[in-house]
Amino acid sequence: MTSAENSSPVIAPQDLRLEHFSEEHLDAALQLSQQVGWPHRIEDWALNASVSRGVVALEGGRVVGTAFCTVFGDVALLNMIIVDARMRGRGLGRRVMEAVIAMAGPREMRLVATQEGLPLYEKLGFSAIGQIAQHQGIAKSVIPDLPVSDGDSGDVERLAAMDRTASGMARIELLRRIAGQGQVLLAEDGFAMLREFGRGHVLGPVVARDAATARALIAEGVRRCAGGFLRVDLPLERGLSDHAASLGLAHVGGGTAMTCRAAIAPEQKDFTTYALVSQALG
Repeated sequence: MTSAENSSPVIAPQDLRLEHFSEEHLDAALQLSQQVGWPHRIEDWALNASVSRGVVALEGGRVVGTAFCTVFGDVALLNMIIVDARMRGRGLGRRVMEAVIAMAGPREMRLVATQEGLPLYEKLGFSAIGQIAQHQGIAKSVIPDLPVSDGDSGDVERLAAMDRTASGMARIELLRRIAGQGQVLLAEDGFAMLREFGRGHVLGPVVARDAATARALIAEGVRRCAGGFLRVDLPLERGLSDHAASLGLAHVGGGTAMTCRAAIAPEQKDFTTYALVSQALG
């Protein structure tokens, strides 16, 4: 998830500096994300920070910008890119982006862009590869079409192998953290994870061998949150938006998936990502 200005770079004032993101910046970063209407709690910021390196932009000691680089093997995700509304038009978005691009090194880079950020990312060499549909709402009580059971942290190594086949990312540590915080849902040909996030819960990732399995995993996640608020972020091309909407999760927006220095994807994969961990973490 990214939110940055699309203006041309200008020289920033001398009292504007970048520092490495640390735990002491979490409270101010939370306030910055609230300013742009993001639903993240301090716990959600902390999860992202725990698997990432990042920078903060400081003006006189005040946090006015953030950006993370999250490395998963050969892929780096650039995320939590926010610029204070007062600072837009001064080139700060480009500065924090250049900092995390440097952290990514030679890896493929991915991000999910807001409409406002698209022009800047295109100038920095990113290309659009798809759309992410954000679905959320009050979950309905439903019955999945296929059996879904409970897993636990002991399943993570096997599930991370499925996830890597689907996404190209080595995310075992992230999945282990999510499994420790939330619930693991297992089907014969896939898995999903459910955890607290924002206003309620988020379902993701959803990784499956086929769409029927993915639909069942999503339905089970919805069933477990029946009557409560649930969010899921779906790659639009997977064709499950109507399914999510039928379960009470309306399409309320999303972003543009972008990549730079993309690796050549295999022609056929055994598993597919049907829902993201989050727009930030892919």
